[in-house]
Amino acid sequence: MTHTDDHAKLWELIKDTRFGMLTHRHGDGLLHSHPLTTQNRSVDENATLYFFIPLDGEIARHVASDPVVNVAYANPDDDSYVSVAGRAMLSNDETKKRELFNKVAEAWFPKGVDDPNLGLLAVSIEAAEYWDVTESKVTQLLKIARAAMGGKAPPQMGEHKKLDL
Repeated sequence: MTHTDDHAKLWELIKDTRFGMLTHRHGDGLLHSHPLTTQNRSVDENATLYFFIPLDGEIARHVASDPVVNVAYANPDDDSYVSVAGRAMLSNDETKKRELFNKVAEAWFPKGVDDPNLGLLAVSIEAAEYWDVTESKVTQLLKIARAAMGGKAPPQMGEHKKLDL
């Protein structure tokens, strides 16, 4: 698979899972997660995901000192799961803010795209991993039952791949 193919597969798995759990590390080493709405309409050629966050909030404070983050997406209805590892930074790109701002974002930032507390968090994807289960629920149950009844290996039910982006 090429990087373009990897980007396309990654976006295919996360595009309908608009909420990701962004995990970052606090100074004490503990991990904290926050649900955020992915603002992208696709994964761009720079493999960057965008989120709106409050500039006076916890995420902005912590990624300034430790930019390493993870964004996890789970879509149980489609049996697809994605874990994205990368580095976060606050972006000052006003054009990108205007391009991505929408009515959903306005619910959190009612002053609009010019809200002085509106921050654009850019997560540069360094690696991603996904699990895309392709088997029907009935087939999954049968494979699990077969494995539980003495199978020699865990059931294989779909595609699992690590991507270096």
